[in-house]
Amino acid sequence: MGEGLKVAVVGATGAVGNMMIKVLEERNFPVKQLKLLASKRSAGRKLQFRNSEIEVQELTESSFDDVELALFSAGASVSRKFAPIAASKGCVVVDNSSAFRMEPDVPLVVPEVNPYALKHHKKIIANPNCSTIQMVVALKPLQDAAGIKRIIVTTFQAVSGTGQKAIFELEEQVKAWVHGKQLEPKVYPHQIAFNCLPHIGSFLDNGYSEEEMKMVNETRKIFEDNSIQVSATTVRVPVFYGHSESINVELKNPLTPDDVRDLLEKAPGVRVIDDPGSFKYPLPLDVAGSDITFVGRIRKDISVDNGIAMWVVADNIRKGAATNAVQIAEILQKESLI
Repeated sequence: MGEGLKVAVVGATGAVGNMMIKVLEERNFPVKQLKLLASKRSAGRKLQFRNSEIEVQELTESSFDDVELALFSAGASVSRKFAPIAASKGCVVVDNSSAFRMEPDVPLVVPEVNPYALKHHKKIIANPNCSTIQMVVALKPLQDAAGIKRIIVTTFQAVSGTGQKAIFELEEQVKAWVHGKQLEPKVYPHQIAFNCLPHIGSFLDNGYSEEEMKMVNETRKIFEDNSIQVSATTVRVPVFYGHSESINVELKNPLTPDDVRDLLEKAPGVRVIDDPGSFKYPLPLDVAGSDITFVGRIRKDISVDNGIAMWVVADNIRKGAATNAVQIAEILQKESLI
């Protein structure tokens, strides 16, 4: 495959792993050799990369002997076991799970927000939660310009965030409904078709879900500011791709909605679509397949001083996972941090 790095994708057959392979190709990342790794049951499958088919191998402790960069998307338990093994062999790991995000010595990175955190990595780098990524991309310009005191966020998250089985479940439930058949939930505790579930991850003792507390803790770590107050409500909705978020932010210093639009129009990785009078605002159907974070419905939050309300939408499999990981890899490669 020419000059470049020896790269592995762990969890290659999953929704995010598949997208990682696609994004590596789309962005022409310098891959010298690509190794695709997954569980034993997925070994032997062949996946397309550039103009060749690559056979998926079973993930083992010796998988990283000749790998320089590994993109992990196989769940926290797999990452906890295999990422340190890969790192011990000199491989740099970009991990998409929650396993290492809150470890003090592991950078938690969104390239548009805190790329400088990569300079001191110790072979393992964490990709934030999908819903956190798009939120901090949209809020970073406001944090820099005025400071953030408090964030209230409600998410409307696509089923693809749960994985391939959830995509299939929504498809099957819609088909069953059309034909008047019983809709059986298997992936989720309730029917997801034509429904909203205020339940992502297990519920904790404080009444919040795991997903909600990820947004709280990860936002503070990425912005390096534990004084920011965050309250999140995360909701699973019957959408295939694209997470939407209603965000109310209380700033330390005033910004007008026009100020916010100007800041966001200049911000990296952001596109403003904000003309509600003409029915123009970001929609998950429209943003699927994009690597941009879209912002609209920018207005003053009339319930609080220095308040701004906005609507933020991004493709959760791409910018919320695969693309963010590849963007991290691009910085590592460019800055000779691998």
